[in-house]
Amino acid sequence: MNISSDQVKALAKDFANDIIEIRRHIHANPELSFQEFETAKYVSKQLRAMGLNPKEGVAGTGVIALIEGRNPESRTVALRADMDALPILEANDVEYKSTNDGVMHACGHDVHTACVLGAAKILIELKDQFEGTIKLIFQPGEEKNPGGASLMIKDGALENPRPNRMLGQHVMPFIPTGKVGFREGMYMASADEVYLTIKGKGGHAALPDKVIDSILIASHIIVALQQVVSRNADPKTPTVLSFGSIHGGQAQNIIPEEVKIAGTFRALNEDWRFEAHKRITSIAEGIAESMGGSCDVNIDVGYPFLTNDVETTQIARRAAEEYVGTENVVDLDLWMGAEDFAFYTHEVPACFYRLGTGNETKHTTNGVHTPNFNIDEDAIELGIGMMAWIALNQLAHS
Repeated sequence: MNISSDQVKALAKDFANDIIEIRRHIHANPELSFQEFETAKYVSKQLRAMGLNPKEGVAGTGVIALIEGRNPESRTVALRADMDALPILEANDVEYKSTNDGVMHACGHDVHTACVLGAAKILIELKDQFEGTIKLIFQPGEEKNPGGASLMIKDGALENPRPNRMLGQHVMPFIPTGKVGFREGMYMASADEVYLTIKGKGGHAALPDKVIDSILIASHIIVALQQVVSRNADPKTPTVLSFGSIHGGQAQNIIPEEVKIAGTFRALNEDWRFEAHKRITSIAEGIAESMGGSCDVNIDVGYPFLTNDVETTQIARRAAEEYVGTENVVDLDLWMGAEDFAFYTHEVPACFYRLGTGNETKHTTNGVHTPNFNIDEDAIELGIGMMAWIALNQLAHS
């Protein structure tokens, strides 16, 4: 490869302000999962302005475009961006604050989309100097089951051409701006939604012998289910079972007919994941029955675990070290959060890495999925250049 990192850095610097404006537009106009209609139109407009011919309507609102270098059929590297926002009321006081009350880009998908567009601008400038094809994938619905990635795959996003390797970049407020993070192999957990409906017999709270207490049954189930992790999971296999919602009853002196509980189950082993589903079901149903009631268990199977291909990640890391210096490349810990990019990692060799966006002075260290989440926009120049440079290195080694 005859392209140097200095060439990429110069282009990233030239395009950074334009990409910041794109990010701000997307941030100010967020759309919920699988409703990214205007965002998709905006992305397609930007791609056409670059001279590309985007394919729209993939898996509903997804967009795909190709950047063809020399000998385009020789190899393909895919770059992925997610476009959806979250149902959160933004608390930031910025000029590009969300104009859609109750909807906010609180997970950085505005940045991801803008960075892939920025990387595309750089790669288009260099397309006569590299061999192969860059496939741009802008997907809907990362935040909601069944995950836009799974639907994009079903709709052929990984075909014609099929990527040899794939990259996903995600903001990380806990890593300082100017740094990036990588991890080989297993990185993020699977995520399943657990819904329990406990049914009893309602009545006056002063007559406990005349009721089947759904509140009491629910309490026993929540406590007992903790043993799924503490006494059934291999201690060497990270596992999380948490319940975040309990609803039952309307008054202090009335036992309700039913109680609804909702939670999340996370794991890093697919065999154990589905074994745990059986144990959750067996324990919940058994306790409810033993106390005279019943429990309907619904486990909504979500994203699988995310695994970073070793070779693809090593190539990416070496490229990053050359681009920003070894001292600015950090190791990532296992992360029990989930990401639907995981679906891609089970289909093609892939690397999902982190872009540092944290800056205490600029107050951009709040976690994702919070009303005050924001990024240090100085990270965007690095984000677009880094993604383009890693993509070029992946092409060279595919």
